[in-house]
Amino acid sequence: MTELGAVFRPQLAPERLRSVAQLADDTGLDQLWLWEDCFREGGISTAAAALAWTENVRIGVGLLPVPLRNVAITAMEVASLHRMFPGRVIVSVGHGVQDWMGQVGARVESPVTLLREHLVALRALLGGERVTTEGRYVKLDDVALDWPPEGGGGGVLAGATGPRSLRLTGEAADGTILTAATNAEGVRKARQLIEEGRAAAGRGSGPHSVVVYLLTATGAGAPDRLRSELADEGLESVPDLGVAGDAGAVERLAEAGADTVVLQPTGDEPDPEGFVRFVAEGVRPLVP
Repeated sequence: MTELGAVFRPQLAPERLRSVAQLADDTGLDQLWLWEDCFREGGISTAAAALAWTENVRIGVGLLPVPLRNVAITAMEVASLHRMFPGRVIVSVGHGVQDWMGQVGARVESPVTLLREHLVALRALLGGERVTTEGRYVKLDDVALDWPPEGGGGGVLAGATGPRSLRLTGEAADGTILTAATNAEGVRKARQLIEEGRAAAGRGSGPHSVVVYLLTATGAGAPDRLRSELADEGLESVPDLGVAGDAGAVERLAEAGADTVVLQPTGDEPDPEGFVRFVAEGVRPLVP
């Protein structure tokens, strides 16, 4: 069964989150996703609040940019969420938008190397291991969590776009996040590259979740708002991107290999609560 989610975009003020999260819970939405975009809202802090305000909806954080975060601190925070809200936390990491990382003095020479080292250490810490490592960027000396989550918390996902990073997620992550610039053919290609990474690392068995964002517009002027956002992102020439009220796009992504499709409203979505209701009540019943 394909899981369905919606994004609370960080263009909205943090105080708007409570009503959106509670509506997602009340309407039975599978997942609500939050973004840690610079320089808007913190991923862990908003996730903790959303989890505390709700009972059933799973809360995803996509993505935590690893150049901003010491891996031990990330592990402590993520483990705490898993311990307090078992089974309801989805955490993903990425190498960050390089311009933003440069603005705060956190840009590194090899973002993919950093992401690899961070993923390996973070998964080990959450799995209850005691870790000593002297990597290019990640350095730990006999570090272990006092309160690791049971079963490792369900794993760590990673964001990826290019072939190298997609193979890395297969090698070192438990799942992959694909951006809204990914159409159905892109999902199929990503799956192939992920499997190449898994095979190279000897991880051929076991699940690897693929989550893909789908840019979605609803309500008055939806087609125009969708076209405008795609143009702003330079994606107007990519076929079959985005949707204005058509659940068939979700099915196409699922058939291509997406386990979860997360509907992403346009940045100018006028009614975020209405968007969540649309996803939960209008799209969810149409998706097998």
